[in-house]
Amino acid sequence: MERGYVLHTRPFKDSSVLVNVLVDGRGRVDCVARLGSGKSSIKSILQPFQPLIFQLSGRSSLKTLSMVEAASPAVPLSGEVSFAGFYLNELMVRCITVDHGAEALFYTYHKTLMAMAAGFCESQLRYFELALLKELGLMPTLTVDLSQEAIEPDYYYRLLPDEGFINALGPKLSHYSGEMLLALNENRLELHHLKQAKYLMRLMLAPCLGDKPLKSRALFKYKTSNPMPK
Repeated sequence: MERGYVLHTRPFKDSSVLVNVLVDGRGRVDCVARLGSGKSSIKSILQPFQPLIFQLSGRSSLKTLSMVEAASPAVPLSGEVSFAGFYLNELMVRCITVDHGAEALFYTYHKTLMAMAAGFCESQLRYFELALLKELGLMPTLTVDLSQEAIEPDYYYRLLPDEGFINALGPKLSHYSGEMLLALNENRLELHHLKQAKYLMRLMLAPCLGDKPLKSRALFKYKTSNPMPK
């Protein structure tokens, strides 16, 4: 039996769905699952943030998902925090291919969901994005610049795409403080680092995500600009 999380589902044929699953030790796996009907239906548990155990079979890249059970209660993400969870899922579906796998990200993903459920902070998204970029081999080192000099907290740096960071003069939108880079690398971002860190992560993820807008980001913007009446 395998364990994992559903990242995304979409209708397939008859009473089946195509499912993108993040599997412990295997990374992203795409599969087909029959939902069933009545009391035997798995529709209610084949949901995001629900830890599952299941069986995967098949020789092709598109597996068959069967014997699906809830491994434990769903991670309790609600309100705006659930949008953050859907953002993580969308990142995984858009950036990770079946061929790549991303085996190392299962624990990071699980740990991030649990941390967000305990108390959400924007920095949790930045740490996950960093782990994803490292897994993809797209993140330059945050400890030394291109001349192999140590990143200094009192200096500013700019990013050369596909290369790394070099010294820059003074704070600008496209310049990053060494203090923030080191804090991001060590998972200790503070409130005043978040704007720079968010800008850097969006820049780094852009080639992977392409021009198509993220649905989770649009949903968050809509909900925050149209709050439910009290």
